[in-house]
Amino acid sequence: MDFDLSEDQTLLQDSIRKLLADKYGFEQRKAYLASPTGWSRELWAQYAELGLLGLPFAEEEGGFGGGREEVLIIAEQMGRAITLEPWMTTVVVGGGFLRHGADAALRGAMVPKIAAGECLLAFAHTERQSRHDLFDVETTARKDGSGWVLNGRKGMVLHGDTADKLIVTARTAGGRRDHKGIGVFLVDAKAAGVSGYRTVDGQRAAEVELSNVRAEAVLGDPEGGLPIVDRVVDEAIAALAAEAVGAMDVAHEMTLDYMKTRKQFDRPIGSFQALQHRAADMLVALEQARSMSFFAALAANEEDAGLRRRQMASVKVQIGRSIRFIGQNTIQLHGGIAMTMEYAAGHYFKRLTVNDATFGDADHYIRVLADAGGLVEAA
Repeated sequence: MDFDLSEDQTLLQDSIRKLLADKYGFEQRKAYLASPTGWSRELWAQYAELGLLGLPFAEEEGGFGGGREEVLIIAEQMGRAITLEPWMTTVVVGGGFLRHGADAALRGAMVPKIAAGECLLAFAHTERQSRHDLFDVETTARKDGSGWVLNGRKGMVLHGDTADKLIVTARTAGGRRDHKGIGVFLVDAKAAGVSGYRTVDGQRAAEVELSNVRAEAVLGDPEGGLPIVDRVVDEAIAALAAEAVGAMDVAHEMTLDYMKTRKQFDRPIGSFQALQHRAADMLVALEQARSMSFFAALAANEEDAGLRRRQMASVKVQIGRSIRFIGQNTIQLHGGIAMTMEYAAGHYFKRLTVNDATFGDADHYIRVLADAGGLVEAA
């Protein structure tokens, strides 16, 4: 199988890398962190001008007709710069719900605004008791006339404090942990109680209070929305894998450069064989993660939901293991400087740690695989 980029894909990769190299230096990123939104509105407008926000949507709906490969190219470059903007939540996750759950009229109304950078989305699914189980939902949706009214609380909503619209999972029937009876609803963020805060890696998140909030639309079947949630999350896992590869690649490069310049006993520490072995093991972990990122790009297209879930679980396990090994060794081989806010290594470690935890960490997905009987279904 040919994994080489096409001419257009290479151009896309080079364009993003150049933009982020110019706009996402370490000091520039610190300035974005300190801004009221926690990210750059100016840079968000430049993403729109480059077509990054409308890329995965159909041309007839106001997008640019890009495929999954192009999305993963963007994700990897975003990971290399550990960007702060809500691209993942708006374009990958929010856009996935529109593509798989919204009708043509709603997509036609929303996609042009997303592509122009005028509409931000966030996915509100986590609850206090749910941990990583997407089906564990206590928030309720009650039929009221021709619409739905939502009540409940959602936590750790990435970029929820600056979102214009929230995509909310809510229970329309059944018990708390039933797989059926879950709907996906589009809600005006201004109608909910939203309190924002900064996450450990510098991104923004929010706690969301829904008190008799009327939904603007239902995405898919109001009692059978979980398959849409599973599919969108699986696609997001593929993008997160690519983002992690980008961040791990930079962390590895940074560590090698440091080993060549940091001296101990009048010699660069990279001359010590034990540390050379450690750096080589980091490269192996990186390439294992890169291979799984390619696998994720293919697996996300799988129509068999059970097989796709097992495949994406295996992606999460390997990416998580590589994240832990590369992240921890980046810190250890740098020493004390990596623990300071004034040096980039620690920031990469934090982003990688959050990446691993998003939608469930490696340990969670080992259990998912075990419960499913392993990666390959028994005959």
